[in-house]
Amino acid sequence: MSSAFASPVVLQGHGVRLEPLTMQHEAGLRAAAADGELWNLRVTSVPRPEDTGAYIAQALDMQARGERLPWAVVDAGSGQIIGCSSYHDIIPAVRRVEIGYTWYARSVQRSHVNTAAKLLLMTHAFEALDCTVVGWRTDILNLASQRAIERLGAHKDGVLRSHALRRDGSIRDTVMYSLLAAEWPEVRARLSARLQAPSASLPAGD
Repeated sequence: MSSAFASPVVLQGHGVRLEPLTMQHEAGLRAAAADGELWNLRVTSVPRPEDTGAYIAQALDMQARGERLPWAVVDAGSGQIIGCSSYHDIIPAVRRVEIGYTWYARSVQRSHVNTAAKLLLMTHAFEALDCTVVGWRTDILNLASQRAIERLGAHKDGVLRSHALRRDGSIRDTVMYSLLAAEWPEVRARLSARLQAPSASLPAGD
């Protein structure tokens, strides 16, 4: 990452650890994707097992161009890799990042993991990077992702029609969300309280 605005860093808390993604995570990510055969989901971009190395290489290439900052999501207790997430569409001039390229092994979906990882990423964005806004985008067909983002407290900005290609070649509409720095303290308090509750959960993926 050439920009000092957003550089690789380990983030840890609430039972998860976010490690800057490297090729050393390939085997773990391959196993995480195989937990539920996630590459068969039309509305996400989870790599097939044989494509995991290329997936990581592409993420690191985007990082080198200052376009993305990828993490492997790790269970802090066991050390098992359980998914990944990234900052992307990084705009230092307006202190904006988006959170995306997120997916988790099926065995940890609907657990505390997504809430914890998103809280770590938002805390770093707003409190370390001094972001003015954090954004999300998701496929209009990915209703689970939309519910997850809305439960974070993000504002639905609108829909970009015929915005991007899906992996199967179809054209998707993209739903855009954002959270402003002024809205962050209330969201942080609510998500922190949720992680203290035994039922803390969010659907996976965005």
